Amino acid sequence: MKILIIEDDETIRSGLKYCLEYEGYEVLEASNGLDGIKKINDISLILLDVNLPDINGFELFKKIKNIKNVPIIFLTANDLEPSIVMGLDMGADDYVTKPFKTRELISRIKNVLRRNNNYEIIKIKNITIDLKQAKVFKDGVDVNLTALEYKILLALALNPNQVFTRDKLLADIWDVNEEYVYDNTLTVYIKRIREKIEDDLSNPRIIKTVRGIGYKIGGNDD
Repeated sequence: MKILIIEDDETIRSGLKYCLEYEGYEVLEASNGLDGIKKINDISLILLDVNLPDINGFELFKKIKNIKNVPIIFLTANDLEPSIVMGLDMGADDYVTKPFKTRELISRIKNVLRRNNNYEIIKIKNITIDLKQAKVFKDGVDVNLTALEYKILLALALNPNQVFTRDKLLADIWDVNEEYVYDNTLTVYIKRIREKIEDDLSNPRIIKTVRGIGYKIGGNDD
């Protein structure tokens, strides 16, 4: 997925670009509104600074929405409630005030992308993930996953061609409103998920271990 950062602060832009590329996103940058609006083709999400040198971010938001219906998260140093409400009332998908924690922003980005995803069903062999209901089915039977187990499985399933290091998977499921999952408990959670969705625990085909690196989701042809 491509993310466009429209932000005049080069330090913030470069820091975000580094973190987002580490997460596997392709990142485009623009330091002003005129440059940014030229780069919105094939973009999955836009991080839009409200205070740009050439145009107000709210005005640029309207111009972008007239051209392309793309998810937009506002970035701003203004944490005044009327400003936040105005941005959300205009149709912004989220609003983050500076300074922000990178992990919090990435968590918000992932949530926005999931809400705006074009598909609602993911199928992996005999496992079906219903994103709308936040439920998992094995051979049509509801699998009782905890919220965290579902989150881990979904993180892998949404990135079927990607190998997750343990650190990256931990960062991906981290949520500002929930307790942090530590490395030594991740193995336990993976084991519990496998017990519920795999046919053969000695030869897992849904969640595969990549020795010395981490985990990946098994393909339908594996």
